[in-house]
Amino acid sequence: MSGLPFIKMHGLGNDFVVVDARERPLALSSAQARAIADRKTGVGCDQFIVIGPARNGRAVAAMQIRNADGGEVEACGNAARCIAQLLMRETRRNSVAIDTPGGLIVAEDAGDGRVAVDMGEARLGWREIPVAREMDTLHLDLSRGPLADPVGVNVGNPHAVFFVADADAVDLATLGPELEHDPLFPQRSNIEVATVLSPARIRMRVWERGTGITRACGTGACATLVAAARRGLTGRRAEVVLDGGTLVIEWLANGHVRMTGPVATSFTGTLDDTLMAATA
Repeated sequence: MSGLPFIKMHGLGNDFVVVDARERPLALSSAQARAIADRKTGVGCDQFIVIGPARNGRAVAAMQIRNADGGEVEACGNAARCIAQLLMRETRRNSVAIDTPGGLIVAEDAGDGRVAVDMGEARLGWREIPVAREMDTLHLDLSRGPLADPVGVNVGNPHAVFFVADADAVDLATLGPELEHDPLFPQRSNIEVATVLSPARIRMRVWERGTGITRACGTGACATLVAAARRGLTGRRAEVVLDGGTLVIEWLANGHVRMTGPVATSFTGTLDDTLMAATA
């Protein structure tokens, strides 16, 4: 794997190292993913993305996602928009389908450097989140410090959304990891704190499962809009204001969630042998 090319991309500051393994299969260990994601000794990223051959006949390619801790996850909305832009440029199409562990997603060019992604259907059942025992997912039995009464949503991965008076005042660095690992979540959970600014605008911050606080989380923004609409706090379309910028989220009549926002390429390079030799 010496000299493996990569692309550094981001969606609103949620950043990714992307490698194309369609022609050159990549068996990546958790230790290697952690070494690459390290911001002091590696390239630095929130998630490591591998583009592979599609398994679904409708898809152009597949996407594998590893968090900064090396663990594989099912979905990443901002990464999906980045990969979709690469694939649309490559195929000269205005829309593409991508095979992901969380299911098939469809993306299209929204103009002005933006990409729109259909993240699929929001799943709301307690087994679908999942949580450890039967309960109403509109009011999860979970609290920690000033945070209580979250909404559970699965948008390809699990989320718990807490509505608060001031999202910026929450000590997410302390509460996020505790809530992520709460026994209520057998697969851990992404944690959002959100303040409804108006029926069409939400301020949201996120603790991403396996990564920590990030500047943006696409699936988190989708989960937050769905949670707010279920509570009657907003309509089914709103701007979600993240630390890195704003995404437009729509919960469509068919139950699918559509996310639109900008993507960008930061730089390209090759991975050094020392990173790929990581073993712990």
